[in-house]
Amino acid sequence: MHLRNLGSRAWDLATGTQHAGKVACFLWVVDLILSGLIVMKVPYTEIDWKAYMSQVELYLNGERDYAKIRGGTGPLVYPAGHLYIFSILYKFTSKGENIFLAQILFAGLYLATLALVFKLYVNAKAPLYTFPLVILSKRLHSIYMLRLFNDTFAILIAYLSVFAWQNHYWLLGSLIYSFALSIKMNVLLFLPAAGVILLQALGPRVFRAALFMLQVQILLAYPFTSKFFFSYVTRAFDFNRVFLYKWTVNWRFVDEAVFLTPEFAQTLLIIQGLLLLFFIFTRWIKPSDMNIINIIQTIAFPSPRPPAVHNAILAKMTPEYILKTLLTCNLIGVLCARSLHYQFYSWFAWSLPYLLSITAWNPLVQVVVWAAEEWAWNTYPSTKLSSFVVVATNAILIAGIWFGTKKDAEDAKSGSHILPEMSSISVTESPPLVRATPLSSPAATARPATRSQRRRKNVSRG
Repeated sequence: MHLRNLGSRAWDLATGTQHAGKVACFLWVVDLILSGLIVMKVPYTEIDWKAYMSQVELYLNGERDYAKIRGGTGPLVYPAGHLYIFSILYKFTSKGENIFLAQILFAGLYLATLALVFKLYVNAKAPLYTFPLVILSKRLHSIYMLRLFNDTFAILIAYLSVFAWQNHYWLLGSLIYSFALSIKMNVLLFLPAAGVILLQALGPRVFRAALFMLQVQILLAYPFTSKFFFSYVTRAFDFNRVFLYKWTVNWRFVDEAVFLTPEFAQTLLIIQGLLLLFFIFTRWIKPSDMNIINIIQTIAFPSPRPPAVHNAILAKMTPEYILKTLLTCNLIGVLCARSLHYQFYSWFAWSLPYLLSITAWNPLVQVVVWAAEEWAWNTYPSTKLSSFVVVATNAILIAGIWFGTKKDAEDAKSGSHILPEMSSISVTESPPLVRATPLSSPAATARPATRSQRRRKNVSRG
């Protein structure tokens, strides 16, 4: 009986959220030690680092034409933010020669990302059993400390934007997000959900957030676009790249002839679009309960949003809602990507434990699914079986998320009937870069008591 009670208490603790901060701190220290051991004991593998350094060297020597910036792996295919960050690393690591120092810097990057992910989890009230899974990925450690890929910087900054949005800093989050996009295009996978979130939070002034994002891109790209605009745009944001079949991790079970056809890519893009629309109108838009007509009218015919409406919508845009919406959107993009390489696991590996926790599955089932995904990403080279597991687990997880969040969507919708006509509302603007706050509060709306009211109160007290 004592053992049964002990086991029940342990289960309640693991599936609860108490002491999440302390658990996160403990696990971070454990991973600090583990990361140090990996850097010191496990051999480094050269893949893209020398190519990054060659490209940076050309840039630092004055080259601004993207068509002429190349490295050992081919032409530069990343936006300007990538060059700026790796230029700093180039100088810190003696022109890229000090690999050990670079590994230490990337270990610090890993630990910074880990701390941020834990904070996102704590804000979203993730159950404790998800926290250890975050630090147990062998492939994730390898991507950061043994391969030195640029995906890692893009993900850290993208998660900083998620953190800002969790705290309702809508415009600041948009600026940070755009900087992440300037490092690598994969950050675009968050954009549909970010647009839905910002539209509900800012109404027609979502265009201001979009303008901020565009301004960041223009500013960072200006040294290249001022003279070589076409070269920069077509190279840094090349949507027509076709990755080699032999390196794909996700679609190897598909015949190579099919994999290389434009129709295959177009089919995946259509599936992605349909999944996004399905989640937008059945899950992500529920805080405001808008539909297509409401969205168009809100943008095209803006009018003041009543304080009660604004407050009701913001109240439903919780850290949990923000995190699950953005991470699910990213996972849909991963599922429908024509080709994933091993370093791309960093795009969503951090999010898997949380996404699994919002399904309706038993936690033990969640751990099994996580382990299957991790096994597939550690199978090198990829096989038909491992690639099928990657696609199947992501597809099943997306279905599990939709069913698992059904009650959340219903709860969000239940309060939205207090709203007046959604077709004619917009948002009252909060100051740029400042946290959005309710438009009315008891303290702000309470009127001073009149003299007769104070007299009656004193009499009643007497």
